Amino acid sequence: MRFDQRHLLGIEPLRPDEITTLLDLSDRYVTLNKRRDKHASVLSGLTQINMFFENSTRTQASFEIAGKRLGADVMNMAMQASSIKKGETLIDTALTLNAMHPDLLVVRHPQSGAVDLLAQKVNCAVINAGDGRHEHPTQALLDALTIRRAKGRLHRLKIAICGDIAHSRVARSNILLLGKMENRVRLIGPPTLMPSQIADFGVEVFHDMEQGLRDADVVMMLRLQRERMDGGFIPSEREYFHRYGLNAKKLALAHPDAIVMHPGPMNRGVEIDGTLADDINRSVIQEQVEMGVAVRMAAMDILARNLRASPKEVMV
Repeated sequence: MRFDQRHLLGIEPLRPDEITTLLDLSDRYVTLNKRRDKHASVLSGLTQINMFFENSTRTQASFEIAGKRLGADVMNMAMQASSIKKGETLIDTALTLNAMHPDLLVVRHPQSGAVDLLAQKVNCAVINAGDGRHEHPTQALLDALTIRRAKGRLHRLKIAICGDIAHSRVARSNILLLGKMENRVRLIGPPTLMPSQIADFGVEVFHDMEQGLRDADVVMMLRLQRERMDGGFIPSEREYFHRYGLNAKKLALAHPDAIVMHPGPMNRGVEIDGTLADDINRSVIQEQVEMGVAVRMAAMDILARNLRASPKEVMV
């Protein structure tokens, strides 16, 4: 396996072969997770600290389960009650943690670039679990694994990403990954929810959902991220669903075997019709959750191998 990264901070630095390496290892962990005994010992003796400065259910639980199944000593830090709230800077927190000699840090932070800054100040491997509007690399990897397993390949597919593109780190990471793997990426959403200069990413942009969905192999819906919005980006949720929510009629324009995805949490009746979300013949939303544990196991496994092979001291 070839993976030359010390950290997993984003999709942007990864080569296509490194993405394939992570997905291939993830496939092995999918198999392990289906067994009665789901445990391995590749992280035995190592310490994993989860630092979530933003609330999370799926991602934090997934990383915790992944670490425990690999034998790590896992600690979840309650950042809402941490010294950050008392005025301590992120760098001071990093220095404090570094003195405890952890091996893996999993960090989610509301500010873009914060995880990268922290990674520069610690001696351990750092995984970005989402930073602001920047990236969410393990989400893109689990989405890629879900697509590859459902479609049998991860190249030359027509993939439509629909909804709140402007505020979505999931969209950014998926655009980067799917582009590296030679897919045709379409972005669908109202002009108010499209980032400026989005065409520079080599994607097609549609403001009409029916046009954007035509003949798509994969339809990936995104959550409306109201917590990141400052102002009126949509007239109403009802109007948004009418124009940009996914239902059976709109999905009929995609390829007959197109799969439906959503990173969660879903707003049923806003981004996606609830019946369609639960349709086991089209929806792979639950498979995405399953793939998330396997991908995070693979990421921590491969970073731990690199850490053991060539430990590097960071000057602070």
